Amino acid sequence: MFDFKNFFNNLDKTMVQAKAWVLKQHFEGFPKYSDFELKHEQLPELSDGEVLVEAMFLSVDPYMWPFSRFRMQPGDVMIGTQVAKVIQSKNPEFPVGSHVVGQCGWRTHTVSDGTSLIRLLNDWPLNVSFSHALGAIGMPGLTALYGLEEVLAIKPGETLLVNAAAGAVGSVVGQLAKLKGCKVVGSAGSDAKVAYLKELGFDHVFNYKTVQSLEEALKQASPEGYDCYFDNVGGHFSSVALPQMKCFGRIAVCGGISTYNNKEPQTGPYPQLTMIMKQLHMEGFLVGRWEHKNQESLKRMLTWLQEGKLKCTEHVTTGFDNMPTAFMGLLHGENMGKAIIKV
Repeated sequence: MFDFKNFFNNLDKTMVQAKAWVLKQHFEGFPKYSDFELKHEQLPELSDGEVLVEAMFLSVDPYMWPFSRFRMQPGDVMIGTQVAKVIQSKNPEFPVGSHVVGQCGWRTHTVSDGTSLIRLLNDWPLNVSFSHALGAIGMPGLTALYGLEEVLAIKPGETLLVNAAAGAVGSVVGQLAKLKGCKVVGSAGSDAKVAYLKELGFDHVFNYKTVQSLEEALKQASPEGYDCYFDNVGGHFSSVALPQMKCFGRIAVCGGISTYNNKEPQTGPYPQLTMIMKQLHMEGFLVGRWEHKNQESLKRMLTWLQEGKLKCTEHVTTGFDNMPTAFMGLLHGENMGKAIIKV
């Protein structure tokens, strides 16, 4: 007798439908809905060594704008990270039901040979959402930690300036600097964000959109200047901030979100004379440089979260179809903390 049950079970396994957002054309200035296209595709049956993962949470991050320019071609699936569940497996390292962080891009389902997947920490607490593996207990948190420890080599008693301080990276930067015994000054783009950062324990916060003078706001927050500057913004903000650095100050250049949406590149003023006279150290960095430290670092971050020393706020958008909306909202500064898409 024909086994209809097995037939339809196998049919389901070989005919998984995936949705994916592709880059239809490179961004010119601020992204538009017409720059994206939602596609459907039928995924193949797994080969030996492969797994099929289903997205649970996806991330949108500022780096996607510049990286799309340098690392993507029109028609490519938008780059990005997700937390996913293994729903089929022919790879013993990723059994069905396990959870992974994957560089799968903006996709609902992905067939992978495992090279782009990392198992979540085995001791991940049941009371901590997996979505935090895309935020404070993931790439943004590691970016904050390595920027402070490896690039700035921050020390107790020093004064730190961080901009975009209410974002996924900036909010963690400020909290970790406070844990390390530093004075922390942050800037953000709304009064609600200012209030949020004060709740996190920042020593001084200001709304850069409403202050009469950015220079005066920085001087008022720390008249003696700044030992360290964690820069997520670039552009005009950094041109004003660099002269406020102390001699031998250190600058970690993490991002330049103020410049991403410009159709024409910003020009000057130029920092060389300030850097020479103050003997400043400025270093750009990518978080992957310290990948060998990630497991130990993530465990530290998770411990701080469980101890209540690190607070993780998320800006959640529901629905995979809303990914472009969430991404553009992020670039508009609508998020408080980590921007997450819940499928």
